[in-house]
Amino acid sequence: MSAVIDIDPDVTAPVVPAVRVGRRDRASRFGLPVLSVLVFLGLWQVAAASGIWNEVFVPYPRTVWNAAVDASTTHDGVRGYQGYLLAEHLYMTLRRVFAGVVIGVAAGVALGLAMGTVGWVRHVLEPWLTFLRALPPLAYFFLLVIWLGIDEAPKIALLALAALPPAAVATTTAVLAAPVTLIEAARALGAGRAQVIRDVVVPAALPETFTGVRLAVGIAYSSVVAAELFNGIPGIGGMVKDASNYNNTPVVLVGIFAIGFSGLVIDALLRAVERRAVPWRGKI
Repeated sequence: MSAVIDIDPDVTAPVVPAVRVGRRDRASRFGLPVLSVLVFLGLWQVAAASGIWNEVFVPYPRTVWNAAVDASTTHDGVRGYQGYLLAEHLYMTLRRVFAGVVIGVAAGVALGLAMGTVGWVRHVLEPWLTFLRALPPLAYFFLLVIWLGIDEAPKIALLALAALPPAAVATTTAVLAAPVTLIEAARALGAGRAQVIRDVVVPAALPETFTGVRLAVGIAYSSVVAAELFNGIPGIGGMVKDASNYNNTPVVLVGIFAIGFSGLVIDALLRAVERRAVPWRGKI
């Protein structure tokens, strides 16, 4: 038994307009995050209104908003928090993070490139990087304070040490994973060791290196409160620590949200730079 299926060439499947698909994608991209924020705020409001927890522990969203407004303005003769506006606290924190990340990432990428291309360098440095990566920031911050004082130096050094291991490990892994076929092809064409590293290994390693840079920035940013334990005002970490001493939960939450939101913006900027700088990601 055989069956013959007659396909009419004039009958075509419905085509979804590209404009409609694009609008749907944009709606999902922006609508879902907004929806998740609204759900979070709703659950927060319910938890605060339930009375299960004291308002010292779970303040109302409105209370935190008022604390953010107070920290950002001059009110009743008081300028912001501890004499500095929220924007000034955030600026000082971002300046410290930027300085620490630039130092840590530059050193980490250089070490990773050396470890990925020279075997004995990797064998010597890898245990030390693992040791440093396993240490929590507070474990050596007090030592940095003893060595460098309580000004900016220990804060920047802590953030640099936090950013260095992930950048170095990611770069090392990326260099070791460079396509052997491309390396052999370059050598067959007469390229020397330096040319192979510059023209083949580095471009192939850049995508994963950027991932390591993003991780390094995140780890450094998560260490900023520890970095600003001493003489951290102005600074978001210093503001959070000072507010926690007085059980000022709304200001603590304002500082947490400021760190989180600015971290999202920084990560988005890094991803934009990565898309422009490494358009070949996933294509080799």
